[in-house]
Amino acid sequence: MNRMVIVLGALAVAAPLAAQQQQAKDKDPTKDVAAAPLPAGWSMRLDPKDATKTAKFVTMGSGYHVTSGGAAIYYNPKDVVTGDYTVSATFAQSKPSGHEGYGIFVGGSKLQDESQSYVYFLVRPSDGKFLINHRAGNDVHKVVDWTANPGLVQQDSTGKATNTLAIRVVKDSVHFIANGKEVKAFSKADMHGFDVGGQAGLRINHNLDVHIASFTVTPGAK
Repeated sequence: MNRMVIVLGALAVAAPLAAQQQQAKDKDPTKDVAAAPLPAGWSMRLDPKDATKTAKFVTMGSGYHVTSGGAAIYYNPKDVVTGDYTVSATFAQSKPSGHEGYGIFVGGSKLQDESQSYVYFLVRPSDGKFLINHRAGNDVHKVVDWTANPGLVQQDSTGKATNTLAIRVVKDSVHFIANGKEVKAFSKADMHGFDVGGQAGLRINHNLDVHIASFTVTPGAK
């Protein structure tokens, strides 16, 4: 049985994962960040563990900049998409990121409710690893745990790193791409009924300073 089927169906993993998250939070407390008005049309949803915190998401040049604060997703209702499509963005950091990741998500639904759902694809430049998870409400189900990939750019001695991530959805499959190279793919049959159509957006974990350029949601096959 495919790993994704097992993971999305195994709600029992949520409890130990929550305990791990609490331990991580105790060791790396979320920073206080001065909030700012969101860009027009955009919404933010903080993770439950950071619900009392905030993050700063602003327009900067032709892109966006996030200073977190709490781990959160960011999205614009105009980026709801179904059928074949590609979501992509380029992430650049100029400061050390600690051991945190950032990236994009797809299949978002009920994002401001307790039953929120989405699949997210992150990169962690501190060690050149990627992650694919599914969030369902307050539970997080690991699809692909942090995995090293030679195509990812690790941060240099000054903390700088730039990576372009994409999720491509086509008729029968979903492809996760970093810097132009596929790092993982699943057939839709292996998605265990999860609909990857829906809201697309950005996810930035806590205590990060990241610039996002060229965030695009492109309908149609490529």
